[in-house]
Amino acid sequence: MTKILIFTLSLLMLSFASAEETPVAGEPPGWHVDFFDDFDTFNEENWQDQILWVNKEDQCYLRDNQRNTREVSNGTLKLRVINIGESIPCDNPDKFGKVHPDTPYVAGRIASKNRKEFIKGRWTARLKTHGNGVNGMFPAWWLLGARNNEPPIQEPDEDVCWPMTGSGEIDIFEHHGSGGSDHYTARIIKNLGHCDGGDWKTYQTIIESNLDEYHEYSVEWQNADLVFRLDGNEVYRIAGHGDQFPEPLFAILNYAKITADPMLGEWVMEVDWVKHEYWK
Repeated sequence: MTKILIFTLSLLMLSFASAEETPVAGEPPGWHVDFFDDFDTFNEENWQDQILWVNKEDQCYLRDNQRNTREVSNGTLKLRVINIGESIPCDNPDKFGKVHPDTPYVAGRIASKNRKEFIKGRWTARLKTHGNGVNGMFPAWWLLGARNNEPPIQEPDEDVCWPMTGSGEIDIFEHHGSGGSDHYTARIIKNLGHCDGGDWKTYQTIIESNLDEYHEYSVEWQNADLVFRLDGNEVYRIAGHGDQFPEPLFAILNYAKITADPMLGEWVMEVDWVKHEYWK
């Protein structure tokens, strides 16, 4: 009897252990993270410095955290615009090969291009700025189609001009300091059907936010809608236009100087983490 009891208890214990170790078949419905970077390091499998000249910007993007323009420390990414006090040559090319003129302003820009690219889902970044509302400030967190033909060109199919399908743009967080403090813009660029034919204003909104404090800025696809969120709360919805972005998109974080107004010292955008999720 004792041996039978021991054998029975052993079977029960084995059964319980197996139940704990066996994963539940399938995933529960909801959002699931497939990319997360909390910036313990600068992970080159996730990001690369993006060196280019667009929007007639007044600064020069630098590589490899030169002059402290792209620092990762204490668990955050810091992107800076810095006045170094003297004009230096700049090698940033535009899409036609022309390079930026000499400038005393240097800055950081990173992109997940050819590293982390996703179709639809939800992108979120937790970030803040150190100061805001100064003329020329232009920090941004945004998405661009993976076939975009602006530098760097690294794959044969990167031949689609902005903002055609394959090179579409979604701006999740964009602060124009010249418009005052504690606000940001969210938008999509309406494709007008030809190269450089983008409508910036039809699908944009300006949202209040205390930029000097951390917030989560996101965009997600809900069927055919694009939903923009601030700290998880819906703040803007573009109904019926999500399907205009069927392509893989990569993420960009950058800090630019968009006007010729003089600046002193440095401007900083600090990013705690970035993630992408998919719905299942």
